[in-house]
Amino acid sequence: MLSMKKFFCLTAALLTGIFVMAQGTRLSKATPEQMGMSSERLSKIDDVINKAIKDTIVPGAVVCVVREDKVVFLKAYGNKAVYPKVEKMTENTVFDLASCSKCVGTTLSFMQLIESGQVRLIDRVDMYIPGFEPYVGEDGKKIPIRVIDLLTHTSGLPAYVNPYQVEQEYGTADPETAIKWISHCNRINRPGSGYIYSCLNFVTLQNILQNVTGMKLCDYAQQNVFDRLGLRYTTYNPKAQNKKEILKLVAPTEKQPDGSCLLGEVHDPLARVCNKGNSGNAGVFSNAEDLAVICAAILNGGEYGGMRILGPLTVKAMRTVPDEVKRFGRTLGWDNDVHFYTAGDLFSEEAFGHTGYTGPSIVMDPQTKTAVIILSNRVHPYDTGNFARQRATVASIVAGAITQPCLSK
Repeated sequence: MLSMKKFFCLTAALLTGIFVMAQGTRLSKATPEQMGMSSERLSKIDDVINKAIKDTIVPGAVVCVVREDKVVFLKAYGNKAVYPKVEKMTENTVFDLASCSKCVGTTLSFMQLIESGQVRLIDRVDMYIPGFEPYVGEDGKKIPIRVIDLLTHTSGLPAYVNPYQVEQEYGTADPETAIKWISHCNRINRPGSGYIYSCLNFVTLQNILQNVTGMKLCDYAQQNVFDRLGLRYTTYNPKAQNKKEILKLVAPTEKQPDGSCLLGEVHDPLARVCNKGNSGNAGVFSNAEDLAVICAAILNGGEYGGMRILGPLTVKAMRTVPDEVKRFGRTLGWDNDVHFYTAGDLFSEEAFGHTGYTGPSIVMDPQTKTAVIILSNRVHPYDTGNFARQRATVASIVAGAITQPCLSK
């Protein structure tokens, strides 16, 4: 039997865990100086973001900087909405992550399949999606597309397909016809020989995961990544699921022909129209503090707050560019060739990250254990602003603000 003291300790621990899950996991905060950074240098972020707002590149933004497992900078700028009425941006605003979903949703989920032995990187796609056609060379030789080709965007699949093209060819645009179109579309080059950033790669990965697990990607990621880390505001399809607590925080995206703005529905047409919000290429909604937890877990070898989503060797493999595609700079699901346009000019060669069409970016540098999260809805109310230079500039400011090496190894 348990002693009374042990019983009360165990009960307290369980109640604490339940309380944390109910409240949502958050990183604790620290001053930049406590984590080896300069507040004065970080303050230069204000100038970059405020000018972008003044120039109507973005209506507003949220910037979050993580050092090791602490938030050292978190600030909201401008407005989350300017149409049909002005609404102030807040630090907890939830954004459509667009292609950053490829990383925090699809890739983290898919790497779990790899580390559990359910899928191998060298497996042929047609092992999981029957009838998925190979590349056929001029000599008639058939070369199969593999899982690793999808994750590194070297499969040779086209960059995108408009859902209306799918509908024109198959009579309807839905998840089944979308993967059918991808399975039979033209392969542009031999797998592994060229780089084409393609949303179709990640819709294919989505279908592999669903066929292996028997779960929708949105449900798998929610259960095995987002909920496991205790994330409160990270999900797919907040409107369709009627998640009112999240919906009231969502920043709208583009104005539609009927005069309304998309709100809680993914902006990307392939993800929204064909895949109904459950899509490998886009569809995750999240905020800065939840993404900070994801970044801390990745920088900590796959674990945060006692909850592990990936093993350390899995994380290392995920952020490493495979030898056979070194010249293309893509890790497994992430971009390692991020300097000059996402990670700026100063982070280490180990830095990796991703951007999203609607305006977000995530950059992590394992060498300095630093993450930069920039969230914006640059497509609101119109898809006109180009926020790329500003995101890279902010990353350079953050890297330049580091005054001491990592406090822990």
